[in-house]
Amino acid sequence: MEKRFLKKIIAQTPKDLQIISAFCSEAKVNLDGVKYLPKNKLFLLSVERLVKESEKNNKKINSIIKFEFIDSAKSININTNNPDLPLKLLAINHFKKENNYEILLLLSENGIITLSAEIIEVTLEDQKINDKSNQL
Repeated sequence: MEKRFLKKIIAQTPKDLQIISAFCSEAKVNLDGVKYLPKNKLFLLSVERLVKESEKNNKKINSIIKFEFIDSAKSININTNNPDLPLKLLAINHFKKENNYEILLLLSENGIITLSAEIIEVTLEDQKINDKSNQL
C-alpha cells in the first residue's frame, strides 16, 4: 500500500516563493475560489494542481495558497462577471518596490493579480487528492 501525505509548504523568502510557483504552475483556478480578506490581511487562492513532486504526476490535488500580511490586492484583465470561467495560474512572481513586495499572480487570458505586502509569508497547503483509486 502506497502512503500518501498532504503537503504544507511555507514560503518566507523569494526562493521559497519560487518553489510554490513551480508546484502550482498551470493549476486550475476558479474565481469563486479567490478571496481577499482586507481586515485579516489575507488573500486565499484555491487551486486544483497536478502533483508535480512525485513521479506519478497525473494525479490532481486541491490546494489552498494563503498569502498573509497583504496590504492591498488589485486585478487586471479578469472578467469578474463570469466567476465560473476557469483560469490557469501560470506563475507567481515578485519584485521589491521601496519597502514592500509586489507579488504577481500571472493567470491565463492575460489576467494578473497584484498583492502588496511588507514581508513574504505564503503557505501552500494540500487539501484533497482527486483520484478515484485514492481514499483519504
